[in-house]
Amino acid sequence: MSQVLRPIGHEDRLSIVDHLDELRSRLIVCGAVLTVAFGFCFWQNHALLHILNRPLPSTSSTAGQHGLAAVPTEAVKERQAFTKSAEEYGKLAVSPHLAVDVRQAYAQLAVAFSQAAKALPSTAPEQEKPITIGVGEPFMTTLTVCAYFALLFSLPVIIYQGYAFIVPALDANERRIAFPIMAAAPGLFMLGVVFAFLIVLKPAVHFLQGYNSEQFNILVQAKTFYQFEILTMLGIGLAFQLPIGLLGLHRLGVINGSTLTRNWRYATVIIAVIAAAMPGADPVTTGLEMAPLVVLFLASIVMLKIADRRAASRANAELAQMNDGLDPT
Repeated sequence: MSQVLRPIGHEDRLSIVDHLDELRSRLIVCGAVLTVAFGFCFWQNHALLHILNRPLPSTSSTAGQHGLAAVPTEAVKERQAFTKSAEEYGKLAVSPHLAVDVRQAYAQLAVAFSQAAKALPSTAPEQEKPITIGVGEPFMTTLTVCAYFALLFSLPVIIYQGYAFIVPALDANERRIAFPIMAAAPGLFMLGVVFAFLIVLKPAVHFLQGYNSEQFNILVQAKTFYQFEILTMLGIGLAFQLPIGLLGLHRLGVINGSTLTRNWRYATVIIAVIAAAMPGADPVTTGLEMAPLVVLFLASIVMLKIADRRAASRANAELAQMNDGLDPT
């Protein structure tokens, strides 16, 4: 079990059976972590579904799209303010320390504020919920959502187990390169998922659901809606691995910082194609997905140029040491 918790040393010599045994142990750990994460997600499935429903418009917005009476949130706040004012003026109206005419004026104000509060809606607009059309669809959709979130939460452990299984085959220099990449991969993935949820999903859902809304009776099915959200988050999370992929190509000697700088126009077109291939190929979603990829591409150029300078400095230092060793003086 200790081998599962830490990578095997490069100098260790294991047989094929030992490697297969180690692989089995690491797969068991990944399966156990996924099981625990799935159990936690299923326990908190109401919270997860509520989070996924947040990009949907409120019932007041939906009512407005269909020509029904909308219930704005501001009206609810005004009702609460009027009710509080009526209570305060009511207390002053029965205060024994005030004159009779003053108490009567406060009583009239309390009645006026109370009537104004009653004329306003008393409840805030509720969050719209997607519909289900099959007998078992609510249960199966909940299981699917929990499985995706369990995979998301377990990703750091899974990546570490994969790294720990592969790292013994690498030498010291390769390990120095592989470890930052493996450490950055889950962080970039989580950053992409958070960006997708906070920035991309809500404008995308509002645009897609509101497009020609007066011509359709819009009903959002839970299965397709959650699938769209999860695939969008997973797609953007994977797209945020762009710097790692470019760094890997740089380490293999395929590209360098100058290559990316010279071909930035082609790279922009490729990024646009990747963004259009993701779920929700509408202008709003594509633009929101493309913007961070362009930023990551520019950051990759800076990163590779720094790596090129360091590589050139090391090469010059090694050349200077060789020249010093060959100097007969």
